[in-house]
Amino acid sequence: MWNWFANIFQAVGTVAHGMYVTLRYWLITYKPERGTFTERFEYPEKPVPLAPRYRGFHRYDLTTCISCDQCAKACPVDCIYIGKERVEGGKGFKITGFTIDYSKCMFCALCVEPCPVDCIFMGATHDLSCYSRDGCIVDFSRLPLEVAWGKSTLNPTAVAESKVIAEPVHGGPNQ
Repeated sequence: MWNWFANIFQAVGTVAHGMYVTLRYWLITYKPERGTFTERFEYPEKPVPLAPRYRGFHRYDLTTCISCDQCAKACPVDCIYIGKERVEGGKGFKITGFTIDYSKCMFCALCVEPCPVDCIFMGATHDLSCYSRDGCIVDFSRLPLEVAWGKSTLNPTAVAESKVIAEPVHGGPNQ
């Protein structure tokens, strides 16, 4: 019988503590000295501070990719599409397209682990704003060289320009 009362008391105490935490954070939002997000971080002029292990939009190095499809196989939501064709007079493949659909991606980083040459990794970019769903589909092989080769971060301007380019960028290890 006492065990039953102890369980009731613990449940009420846990709910009361949770409501206290919720109320405390809700009241913090009404402090006038708190300011808006853009006042605190001066976004987009200055980058927003990120946690050290933040999983943002992918960085992809086109030069080291061997087209093994391991990242696409590991993706639980099938948002990675790899186009490849066999190299004439040699062994291996050349990449004709490496596309990630960010409307499906859940940023779990499961595609990073199986890559044998570490050509895909999570970047620190947190904003890839666009006005259409077409902007959420990023083909890394059509991006400008500094972005496609992992030397620069992914940005909305580069993605918009990549939709205009007709031929994919080449120059990987099997060329």
